[in-house]
Amino acid sequence: MSTSPSVPLLKRIPPGLWVGLVWFVVAVEPIVEYVLMPPSRKYSLSYPRHGLDPLSARLLLAIAFVMIMAGSAQLRRRTSTGYGLLLAGTVFSTVAWRQHEIPPVQYLGVDIALCYIAATRPRRTSLIAAAAALATLPCYLALRLGLGEQDALGSDPYIALIVVIAWLVGNSIRQSRLHTEELHARAAAQAVTAERLRIAREMHDTVAHSIGIIALQAGAAARVIETQPDRAREAMLTVEKTGRETLAGLRRMLGALRQADREADGMAGQDTARTTARTAAPTTGQPTARTTDRAAEAPREPAAPASLRPAVGLADVERLAATTTAAGVRVEVRWQGRRRPLPPDLDLAAFRIVQESVTNVVRHSGADSCRVSVDYGDDELAIEVRDRGEGPAPDAGHDTGYGLVGMRERIALLHGDFTAGPATDGGFRVAARLPLPADARTH
Repeated sequence: MSTSPSVPLLKRIPPGLWVGLVWFVVAVEPIVEYVLMPPSRKYSLSYPRHGLDPLSARLLLAIAFVMIMAGSAQLRRRTSTGYGLLLAGTVFSTVAWRQHEIPPVQYLGVDIALCYIAATRPRRTSLIAAAAALATLPCYLALRLGLGEQDALGSDPYIALIVVIAWLVGNSIRQSRLHTEELHARAAAQAVTAERLRIAREMHDTVAHSIGIIALQAGAAARVIETQPDRAREAMLTVEKTGRETLAGLRRMLGALRQADREADGMAGQDTARTTARTAAPTTGQPTARTTDRAAEAPREPAAPASLRPAVGLADVERLAATTTAAGVRVEVRWQGRRRPLPPDLDLAAFRIVQESVTNVVRHSGADSCRVSVDYGDDELAIEVRDRGEGPAPDAGHDTGYGLVGMRERIALLHGDFTAGPATDGGFRVAARLPLPADARTH
């Protein structure tokens, strides 16, 4: 039962900070090298030593720095505004140095911002951003030519190529992320479908078990109705109780499935219910015939044989704990409240929650013990499974998370509440609350 690994530090840094750092390093480096440092033989035509002597040049450079700071801060929330400020700041810094063309290194900040936009925004938005970056180059060239400057062009094609590459890299990252998200969504949907099929199979087994009890009790009552009317009446009361519980469980299950399917696609719930009915009908008939024959052979035994008892339920939690403890992980079970019979579907779901949680402790938590708490409340059943494990290494890659999906699906079908996540005092905690039907409540 692993917790989500923490995001690496480099990924937690906002994209605007990356853009601002790159731009500031590129902008400050020539100021230090060609203006602040003592004169040397090395000289740059793009960054002349007296290039920033005019007050207007210094003012333009200061405005450029302010624009870059504002654009980097707004890049994530107001992408268009932040990106526009980055472009404007780059142009202002170039004008401050009175350069004939925008230096390629000074455009790296814009390229990083464009890569981020292409990776996180719709394609139309990223294409507009790329077009703006490309259009800035000829617009600046036209401005310099209009001012009478003849020395131009130079590295503009190279800068344009870098802009295109930045967009392609960002767009590839976006396509990869969308594909991964689609795969995760499909896998989660398949996990939910598989869990529903398993629930349906278990519900089918529960119904078959109930039908078997009804057939056995009815057969026994028919044989002793004249000689032992009290025992016949007791058997028929058992038939009535079992039938009502089974019908109530089916209504809850099918009602929840229909509601969930209507939210998904409108009418899929009716098709699922009809398919379930067609699938279950011929199968449940077979146990009825067999148990009727058994009733004829043993008419004086109204109790259900062991072979017809439910396969799993909260009564099996102790057995699960003993098996897990023998495997090396000690399981402490705490019962609270008055233990009493529960509807078969709810009893089965509660056991599955405990079983899946304990299994996750053994496989993923690294803990040597865990605690299972089952609280029989007046109107709800509360389940909690806690461990003190650290979880696997972030690169272990064993926990797909579909066990939690299955538990959440079970609880949702029974209109309960489910939470799972790291506990405040360490370890992992799974908690579920299942509302009890009226006939299972205490007042």
